[in-house]
Amino acid sequence: MSKRTLAILAAIGATVIYGINHTVAKGVMPGHVKPFGFIFLRVAGAAILFWSISFLGPKERLEKRDWGRILICAILGMSINMLSFFKGLQLSTPINSAVLVTITPIIVVVISALFLKERITINKGLGVFLGFVGAVGLILFGAELRQDAPNIPLGNFLFIVNATSYGAYLVVVKKLIEKYHPFTLMKWLFTIAFLINLPITLPEVLEIEWSAMPIWAYASVAFVVIGTTFLTYLFNVFALTQLKASSVGAFVYMQPLVGILFALFTGKDELTLVKVAAMTFVLVGVYLASKKVKKR
Repeated sequence: MSKRTLAILAAIGATVIYGINHTVAKGVMPGHVKPFGFIFLRVAGAAILFWSISFLGPKERLEKRDWGRILICAILGMSINMLSFFKGLQLSTPINSAVLVTITPIIVVVISALFLKERITINKGLGVFLGFVGAVGLILFGAELRQDAPNIPLGNFLFIVNATSYGAYLVVVKKLIEKYHPFTLMKWLFTIAFLINLPITLPEVLEIEWSAMPIWAYASVAFVVIGTTFLTYLFNVFALTQLKASSVGAFVYMQPLVGILFALFTGKDELTLVKVAAMTFVLVGVYLASKKVKKR
């Protein structure tokens, strides 16, 4: 099996895990683990796991000139991204998060145009506009009366912050991935992110009553730490060694399908006309924004 095929399978695997995570993580919050407490467990757990397997990779020293980019990647990919997503998930619904996370490829297009000077075609411009309309529509009109979703508009806005920071992370981290082994990169990124997140996340992790948590809650926490954090970042960083950032970002299209089906199957969410309309706008927008231009 070629490395490119493995990279595609890794990207698909990460997307499936992310899709299931929308419902799994929501089920534990905030009753057993609050969102920022979850981030403490995610980042600390991933840092420990990546340091544990780092001996399997080559011994590398990071160059001084790369530390600035590494710091930015840690802030975008493991701080703003995670904190905004989990807080948004506490306030909103699994299906909303699965829909709004798909604007990541649109964010990659916009950031690439602003900082990498990539040209935005008519198709890409229309795609960005449609994705924006879908996202704003879900924020303004997607509110429902649900006890487990106390502030859906704010939660949906935080999902957009999450998608924006993750899209920026995919663009910024690409150069580092071309230079360093994934294990080297991930162990340092998560270690730095742990230190950055510590003041924000420590109070909530200290509130966790471990003895009162049922077995299923422990299993959910383990899934989020090992699956949604360690495996997905490992899969995506490997995928980026063989695929473009925009191509890896495009696998996020699958998340609404996986996320919605899992949420409906487990009875944790339901479809509404607003959600379907917003998802249609976002997915059409993402398709147009990511469509390759044929060379004449």
